[in-house]
Amino acid sequence: MSGHSGWPPHTHAVIGAGPTGLAAARNLDKRGLPWTGYELAPGVGGLWDISGPRSTVYDSAHLISSRTTTEFAELPMAPGVADYPSHRELLRYFNDFADHFGLREGFRFGTEVTQVVPEGDGWLVTSTEPDGTSRTERHASVLVANGTLSEPAVPDLPGSFDGELFHTSAYKRAEVFAGKRVLIIGAGNSGCDIAVDAVHHAASVDISVRRGYYFVPKYLFGRPSDTLNQGKPLPARIKQAIDSRVLKLFTGDPVRFGFPKPDYKIYESHPVVNSLVLHHVGHGDIRVRPDIGRLDGDGVVFADGERAGYDVVVLATGYHLHYPFLDPGLIDWAGPGTGTAPDLYLNIFPSSAPGLFVLGMIEASGIGWQGRYEQAELVAGYLAARADRPERARAFEEQARGPRPDLSGGYHYLGLERMSYYVNKDAYRGAVRAATESLEAPQ
Repeated sequence: MSGHSGWPPHTHAVIGAGPTGLAAARNLDKRGLPWTGYELAPGVGGLWDISGPRSTVYDSAHLISSRTTTEFAELPMAPGVADYPSHRELLRYFNDFADHFGLREGFRFGTEVTQVVPEGDGWLVTSTEPDGTSRTERHASVLVANGTLSEPAVPDLPGSFDGELFHTSAYKRAEVFAGKRVLIIGAGNSGCDIAVDAVHHAASVDISVRRGYYFVPKYLFGRPSDTLNQGKPLPARIKQAIDSRVLKLFTGDPVRFGFPKPDYKIYESHPVVNSLVLHHVGHGDIRVRPDIGRLDGDGVVFADGERAGYDVVVLATGYHLHYPFLDPGLIDWAGPGTGTAPDLYLNIFPSSAPGLFVLGMIEASGIGWQGRYEQAELVAGYLAARADRPERARAFEEQARGPRPDLSGGYHYLGLERMSYYVNKDAYRGAVRAATESLEAPQ
């Protein structure tokens, strides 16, 4: 049964048509559950559509995980696709996914969701239509899949700056750096990518870092590094010990290049999948600077008291979770920028808002889109059980109100905002699959 003809009044709402929203729609369709999709952009792809109104990708953006560990198992990427595809290739892939499974016509594009509120045993979704009019519809449930990388986290830096200052979310092409003295604040994956971009255009490139990082090359032993050790997961301590030694063999010690020594073990924060930045630091193309003290007119004063002049300052300072259409209390959340994520069972299920589900609120090394697909599979299985196996659904609801399972895999993650919804891929996918199986096991 198709889930998207005529938009009946008791469909399930899917918010977002990026990879997670497509996974949600696909799994609802597989269960014969009717759905209506809402998407602000004019098409599918989410942030991977560089022309989309909330896209934060830039012209040089590629996957930092390899395609084989990232793609949907149900529709692998074409054999000729590169190991680390560009945003252009990924947008083609998501369009192919939508067309292959007949999902496109179920989404109302150019439509922004402005409010989601419970009403009785259902939900009211208010949206702004492409013509600017407001519309409210009732749905049986709401699957939120609007992504985690659209709302920039902009620090309140002391002082003022006379040059150009912008967040990485506003960066698109390296020509903006032509002939300029550039400072990038933050050495996460986007910060390092943009620093490498800037090298080929700028007069100078500095990168300001607050803490140490582990830099993982995209290839090890001639293969994408995340395709190694794909068998039975090693215990955390053993994997940390082995991988940190392998990294030193391939990339050396980042401290030698001027980076601070990490005060944590590998995988306790998201690694930087970029060894080119070390290459350019080693060649003198990029200079490593300490944390920022203050902005200072036509320059910056660093925490060590040294001052340098710049024309452009780029804030590679990450993103906040962003659910502006939801009352934070519905998902047990104090609100954006508080340093914590919503408190959800399996990062999906709120304890006090039945029928509301958050998909994609996971960050994990190597979890890929298949991990999000399995989230959607669980939600669709639960919704089907509510109708067909209500005793199984009630048992799952009782479990979801209980203690949270340990999703860390034995790793002690840093207490950073971006790590507050971080999981270990093996522990997480195992827990989600077990929950799905509990809903579907023979009676």
